Amino acid sequence: MRFLKATILALLIVSCAPIRVDYDYDKATNFNNYKTYQYYSNLDTGLSDLDTKRLLNVIDAQMEAKGYYLSEDPDFFIDIKSSEIQNLQRQSVGIGIGGTGRNVGGGISVGLPIGQANVNRQIIIDFVDENKKQLFWQAISESSFKPNATPEKREEQFNAIVAKILTGYPPDKKN
Repeated sequence: MRFLKATILALLIVSCAPIRVDYDYDKATNFNNYKTYQYYSNLDTGLSDLDTKRLLNVIDAQMEAKGYYLSEDPDFFIDIKSSEIQNLQRQSVGIGIGGTGRNVGGGISVGLPIGQANVNRQIIIDFVDENKKQLFWQAISESSFKPNATPEKREEQFNAIVAKILTGYPPDKKN
């Protein structure tokens, strides 16, 4: 029941905040061979320790709901990297002066930015088969990020991001 509430909450957040996810995978991979996972011991997510803990807890809960389990002898490892991206401001007001007369013209224009630049967070999640020494699935997400958000809002955002990411695992190989 708790997972259902978290999923519904995540879907509500997903519908409000755009989360873009791109997937890639090895077509030759038999995803049925993978049931257990572990994180790399030297995992450097690029997040704060508290945000890393939140993200890992969310991944664990959603992976377990999909039937995958954390193990000391895993079928695959998970690597996570993230970075902040500051988007340029797109909105501006133009102020200009100019004049013409007898075949002479001139003008000056200045763009004044409105509002603040948007900050997005990119999270890359790699699933790696260490026995074969190869990456077999990857998701790259990008979503808005509020550095001053409360811990509850951060956890909600991670729930929404991971829910969107894991909709692509395992991939539909109908093609």
